[in-house]
Amino acid sequence: MNIILLGPPGAGKGTQASRLEAERGMIQLSTGDMLRAAVKAGTPVGLKAKAVMEAGELVSDAIVSALIGERLDQADTAGGAIFDGYPRTEAQAEALDLLLDERGRKLDAVIELAVDEDALVDRITGRFTCAACGAGYHDRYKQPAAAGVCDVCGSTEFKRRPDDNAETVRTRMAEYRAKTAPILPVYDARGIVHRVDGMADMDAVARDIAAILDSLAG
Repeated sequence: MNIILLGPPGAGKGTQASRLEAERGMIQLSTGDMLRAAVKAGTPVGLKAKAVMEAGELVSDAIVSALIGERLDQADTAGGAIFDGYPRTEAQAEALDLLLDERGRKLDAVIELAVDEDALVDRITGRFTCAACGAGYHDRYKQPAAAGVCDVCGSTEFKRRPDDNAETVRTRMAEYRAKTAPILPVYDARGIVHRVDGMADMDAVARDIAAILDSLAG
């Protein structure tokens, strides 16, 4: 099964993609990760992308499409693919259809993790981690059992990501809406868009996604 997972930063796409990889043998295809891997491996597409980036230019849609095609030809994607961060435009959506069609595949579903912007800002700006072991906490929802002491390793040092602030989160949300708005109507017209409550707890979101995929599998 091939799906697109949509949602703004902080909606939990990475968490859900990891669960789908573990439970269903699907592979998460993030264009950023794929680009870095192709450049590092020195594949034909990777070498083209490297030359473009070294010239200070943006990687073209054609190169990104070739990169995805190269990745889809690898055996591990036979169990299905999760597209993350692509497509972002109508032209890219058409290119993805062509790539899948050439390989006898189709896009089965577009799953959007719907979020409430104010609640997402609260979720992201309140999070912090143990500087020693990386255990995650939240100002409102998950404080250490003993104030200032990590439950896992006992460290008293904590840190926050510098971009976990309200202004940055709202900017990311605006970018997401601007980039996603053009492609949703394309897929809505096909009747393959499914929306789940991205603000629910992780297990509930995973169950909702599983129910969608199971119903499509018939």
